[in-house]
Amino acid sequence: MKFRGQFTVFGSAIFCVVVFSLYLMLDHLQLDHTKDPSSLEGFQNGQLSILQDKVDHLEKLLSQNNRIIANIRDSVLNLRKSVKGGFSESGNQSETQVDRLPSAPLKVPIASEDCQFSARTYSKASDSVQMMDVYDLLSFDNPDGGVWKQGFDISYEENEWDNEPLHVVVVPHSHNDPGWLKTFDDYFRDQTQHILNNMVVKLLEDVRRKMIWSEISYFAKWWDNIDSQKRDSVKKLIERGQLEIATGGWVMPDEANSHYSAMIDQLLEGHQWLEKNVGVKPRTGWAVDPFGHSSTQAYILKQAGLSNMLIQRVHYSIKKHFSTQKTLEFFWRQNWDHDSSTDILCHMMPFYSYDVPHTCGPDPKICCQFDFKRLPGGRISCPWRIPPEPITNENVQQRAKMLLDQYRKKSKLFRTKVVLVPLGDDFRYTEAQEWDQQFNNYQMLFDYMNSHSELHVQAQFGTISDYFEILRKKAGINEAGMSVGESQLPTVSGDFFTYADRDDHYWSGYFTSRPFYKRMDRILESHLRAAEILYSLALASTRRFGRPSDYPAVENYKLLTGARRNLGLFQHHDAIAGTGKDWVMVDYGTRLFHSLLNVKRVIASSAHWLVLDDKKAYTYDPSNPVLQIDDVQPAQDSLPRKTVLKISKTPRSLVVHNPSEQSRSSVVNIYVNTPHVRVLTADGHLVIAQISAVWEDATRASTEAFQLSFVANVPPLGLAVYQLIQGLELQTESAQYLFLKDGGAVSVSGMDHFKVSTPQNAVPVLIENPHLQLSISASTGLMKTLKLKEDGSEHSVRVEFLWYGTTSNKDKSGAYLFLPDGEAKKYIPSQPPVIRVTKGPVFSEVTTTFTHVTHTVRLYNVKGVDGQAVEISNIVDIRAEFNREIAMRIISDIGSKDRFFTDLNGFQMQPRRAMAKLPLQANFYPMTSMAYIEDSLRRLTLLTAQSLGATSLKSGQLEVIMDRRLNQDDNRGMGQGVLDNKITANLFRLVLEPRNPTQETKRENTTPLSYPSLRNHISYMYLNHPLMPMATTWDSDMLTLTPYSPLSSSFPCDIHLVNLRTIQSQEGEGPSDQAALILHRKAFDCNIATSNTGLLCSTTRGKIEIQELLSELKVSSLEPMSLSLMHESSSRAVDQEITLKPMEIHTYRIQLR
Repeated sequence: MKFRGQFTVFGSAIFCVVVFSLYLMLDHLQLDHTKDPSSLEGFQNGQLSILQDKVDHLEKLLSQNNRIIANIRDSVLNLRKSVKGGFSESGNQSETQVDRLPSAPLKVPIASEDCQFSARTYSKASDSVQMMDVYDLLSFDNPDGGVWKQGFDISYEENEWDNEPLHVVVVPHSHNDPGWLKTFDDYFRDQTQHILNNMVVKLLEDVRRKMIWSEISYFAKWWDNIDSQKRDSVKKLIERGQLEIATGGWVMPDEANSHYSAMIDQLLEGHQWLEKNVGVKPRTGWAVDPFGHSSTQAYILKQAGLSNMLIQRVHYSIKKHFSTQKTLEFFWRQNWDHDSSTDILCHMMPFYSYDVPHTCGPDPKICCQFDFKRLPGGRISCPWRIPPEPITNENVQQRAKMLLDQYRKKSKLFRTKVVLVPLGDDFRYTEAQEWDQQFNNYQMLFDYMNSHSELHVQAQFGTISDYFEILRKKAGINEAGMSVGESQLPTVSGDFFTYADRDDHYWSGYFTSRPFYKRMDRILESHLRAAEILYSLALASTRRFGRPSDYPAVENYKLLTGARRNLGLFQHHDAIAGTGKDWVMVDYGTRLFHSLLNVKRVIASSAHWLVLDDKKAYTYDPSNPVLQIDDVQPAQDSLPRKTVLKISKTPRSLVVHNPSEQSRSSVVNIYVNTPHVRVLTADGHLVIAQISAVWEDATRASTEAFQLSFVANVPPLGLAVYQLIQGLELQTESAQYLFLKDGGAVSVSGMDHFKVSTPQNAVPVLIENPHLQLSISASTGLMKTLKLKEDGSEHSVRVEFLWYGTTSNKDKSGAYLFLPDGEAKKYIPSQPPVIRVTKGPVFSEVTTTFTHVTHTVRLYNVKGVDGQAVEISNIVDIRAEFNREIAMRIISDIGSKDRFFTDLNGFQMQPRRAMAKLPLQANFYPMTSMAYIEDSLRRLTLLTAQSLGATSLKSGQLEVIMDRRLNQDDNRGMGQGVLDNKITANLFRLVLEPRNPTQETKRENTTPLSYPSLRNHISYMYLNHPLMPMATTWDSDMLTLTPYSPLSSSFPCDIHLVNLRTIQSQEGEGPSDQAALILHRKAFDCNIATSNTGLLCSTTRGKIEIQELLSELKVSSLEPMSLSLMHESSSRAVDQEITLKPMEIHTYRIQLR
């Protein structure tokens, strides 16, 4: 009673402080202009600016007020500790509960200004092209276009260039896949190193020769193996403009499956390497091989400071349409951009491929004759059976005019009299002979063309940036993208998925191919980000406390660098796409696997330092770490398994890391060796916990391991400490189980510690939490309805599984292509599934075991974001199937018609339409983070923890393909089927949200804009970045560990910490004292309520004061930079206050101490 009285006093004090603070704010806001009547006119003229200053001041006062309340809250918690004073062995803890975070507001405080962005009405400029409109316009037929089969006949008048000559820029290139038919290392040994070695020799022979290179993963490996003389020659070639580094990323990334954080990471790794070793800042993007193109990549390149970009693999019907409209060169603008700030100049290649037969002009039969690697006697020839001829004085006139005809025809597809002609293919210029064949023959052709003025042409070798410089001059465009002449290029908004290269061959299969590795990629991304942030915080902390001599700063930084590069390598468009040979995928998987082990070491090592109470007691022993992450992946092709923690009467510490920037109450699951466990906070307060069985199969539980689950409360980016002790405890409750099987009895074993029910007759199956209630079919074990407790509404939401086969035609589905044999067929199990229902105080779930899928729906008994979602886990095994693909379909009563939404790289949403004029496979799109359907009243969102292909083929449906087993190659070069399937875990969240109907919802079928809810932004973060438990080893339990909280409060709700990545030292392989702080302000839909989310954040008009957020560390410097740190930014941080526009991603060079 005494404690309750004191708590009431402190509660009253909080209330008084709030009221007094509001009074002070109102007092500050008084605009007293009555003292000097003569100044009234001046006041009126300046009142807007004064009011703005007052609003800014009010925000600071609000922030100060929040800190005051936080301090009082801490005092209350300290008082609670002093009153309760630990725990007693008697277990009499009737008043002791979980140590909770402060209560969250019923609704997230959202500033009205923060809703203006998503509420804006979409308007399209007269000269702009919206890809959704293009899809509506095109018939997607495929008539024979003649020599340009997918195009049309091109003609011209001989005198068209009399006044302005045609300018031809031939760009030699060699596309080097960092793994595809060979592993990265094998390609380097057999081909790439020879290309680069010959490049130095052959470019130095003639200053007119040019070359571009893009993959820094190869370039860095080669650089490490060459001497200083050759390095100096490379720098000389770059300075002379003969060699250009295009894009400069670690790889040429896949643009469908890669998450934007990994796309940024691999670009940053490449640019940082170039800065340190070569001093180069790329200006132009080069992407000839990704299988479809995302506007997210255009935004990333623009933010990194690049001015131009080139793309190639676009649907042949779109290429034809853009060619007829002469819109192949355009400014690519983001859908949500209203002021052209995201515009980047883009060139779309018009023809089938980036090889020589498809780049000089519309007729591949002729262009192939100018690929001099195919001269008679070589290893490759022209499929059209007309070989190239060496250029001689006798034939140069005829050959030059034949080639010029192609150049002229190609130029007719563009608005200027400059034409780009790439000259290369996969792994070209390996041998010195090819360099001579191509450069010598082309130089003779150029010399002839340039010396005959009557031809009105100027031809040259050039780099890709050479081309764009000439294009900008001809089009009257300056470097800022502004038109300074008459020939302004159009703007294009939208993306270029789904890609088809011919007929009905849509490349939607690779959205799902090799899903095991797609999931592994996301797990490494999450762990690497956590390692980067904890490493940066620990490094700054060691500078503050004095770094121990054995602290592994350099060793851990090397591990981080290796992980960055292996994750970057996997973003390659034949890696995460799942389109490499079997043994190449094993090589990628092995790299991901080892990097995952290494970043776990960095996480545990950094956490050890940060939670250690006495920093002087720190010692580093890599063979016996103080902390270890609780799961282990046995091999690169195995699912992770949890380590069973041994619990005894001696308390064992469990450190829990929250990698999100929000204060968080989420469930932690660990395995222990006894069902009798007590969970206590660092202060000795008991925590409600649940003991569940660990299942060895559908009905047999382990007798040696038990799952312990409890709700951990962890501050943003922080580390909480819990104690685990063996002993009986009322607060630790065993789960209860119900088993069902339609038409048969269920035999259960290993359940001595649990209450089990196995009724013979069907019983209603319901699971619920504070927010949701699910009804499950007692015969199929699949969800039927979902009830929202907030408003009492019940909705039909059914789950079913499906099979797709492959067509009986000659061309069948493979790693790239999805060519189904018609609509999906419902999955019908050969025998009734075993249905296992689990109910407990922390979570409840239903697990249904089919032959090919173990399907689990789970509800967390948590108030807030985690409790508002249905977690869906599917363990998929189709290793015994023949030419089959397995899908999950969610069928709801939402009236979505033909419209649905998928994300692009986890960065933005793109509206889609299921089109009857397209084949079924064309309506599948990449789903990197989420997909949703909606009507005017509700939205149903599927969040995903791995990239997969998704669609909505009928109103109210969402469908996702989970795995593919295909017995043949699809004739796109890989040379094999997809038969290396593994037992694969797919993880999702399903969220149903009410919408507030507005005028915007009535117009939305015409707008290309849509944004997730604030709830789902956070829910996606929680799904992909779960809490990370780390247990102490036995001999480290004597150390005193204390919770660590680097921030004084959560980030604003709409600002995401993409990364805090320590920057490399300019000398050696260790870290510098600076880090890249990368922030993303997410746009969100304000028509979806944010009630009961449990979030302790608000929105702040995009403003964030870094120093005020930090609880202990100090900001020594904060410098705005371009996204990849190549350039200083024109925007400045004022007094360490950062302001971000909605959707903006920005990087800052920060120094902490």
